[in-house]
Formats: sequence, structure tokens, C-alpha cells
Amino acid sequence: MNKAELINHIATETGMTKQSCTEAVDAVLNGIKAGLAEDGNVTLIGFGTFTVGERAARIGRNPRTGEEVEIAAARVPKFKPGSDLKAAVV
Repeated sequence: MNKAELINHIATETGMTKQSCTEAVDAVLNGIKAGLAEDGNVTLIGFGTFTVGERAARIGRNPRTGEEVEIAAARVPKFKPGSDLKAAVV
């Protein structure tokens, strides 16, 4: 399911317009981004937890040339699913 399909699903389930569903989905996603940027943690009980992790610098290899390449350290988003989400997928 992509973002457009999610918006259509929400509109069908709630009877809201697609425009208002688009605004709601965008607001939720922007809220998650803002939460990660501010304190690095967003928890949605039953759904899961978004966190920011640290990836250390490392040496990689260009697969075409075999040349070693230095990959910089980075902060990356991570997601740990909650119990309700795990149960729904099984």
C-alpha cells in the first residue's frame, strides 16, 4: 500500500473527503518527523516506536571498481513494531 492507497482507505473507512484525509496523513507524518528531530523518539502505543539511531563511520567498497570508499557516520530513523502490529501481521 502506498500513500495514495492509504488516503483512499481512510476516506472510505471514515467518509471524510480525500483532501481532508491527505491533510491528516501529512500532519501525522510531519508530526513523526518533528518528534524525531526534537527528542529522537515517537511512541504510538500498540503500533510501534520510531527512534533515531547512530550509524558509525565505516569503510565500504565500490562493487564496480573494488575501490574502498569511506562512508560517513549518520543518524538514521528506526522503527520497532508494537505488540498489536505484530499480532496483526501474523
